[in-house]
This record gives sequence, structure tokens and C-alpha cells, in this order.
Amino acid sequence: MFLFRGHETHSRSIVKAASWRALGSIDTFVLSFIFSGNAKIAASIAGTEVITKIALYYFHERAWSLVHWGFKPETLPPEMAAAADDELEHAPT
Repeated sequence: MFLFRGHETHSRSIVKAASWRALGSIDTFVLSFIFSGNAKIAASIAGTEVITKIALYYFHERAWSLVHWGFKPETLPPEMAAAADDELEHAPT
């Protein structure tokens, strides 16, 4: 499956997803509390969205790790640079 290849490890993607989600959940809690004035409702909203957004972020990151567009060639790892060169050679003109 295309989401399981890329230039970073699965564990790195998972840790990035969890740390980003923790920050996002704090933000969601604060905003929910501001709008509702109720800490229980805010915690319920923040707690519910944690699981789905970790999964969405993980798959989003894995998909983007396969996209060569937007990288400067000198910043690509060697295996990605070779794949990017192949894509350019076979691109329609």
C-alpha cells in the first residue's frame, strides 16, 4: 500500500501525529471552553476528536511523504531524488 513507504519511519510519523494532536486538543479544549463556558463540554469535545484526528494526520503525513513536488532537489534523500528524476523523464510534455 502506498501509505507505508516514504522517507520517514512509521514510529516517527506516529510520534509526530500524537504530539501535534496533543497541541491541537489543548487548543480545541480552550476554544470549546471559551464558547461553551463549560469545562465538561469542552473536555468532551476535545477528548472525542483526539482519536480521529491522530489517524487523519498520520495518513495525511504518510501520503505527503510520497509527494516529490515542492522539494528542492538538493534536499531530497538519494532514493527520492532518483524517483523524482524518473518522474520528470516520464512526465507528459
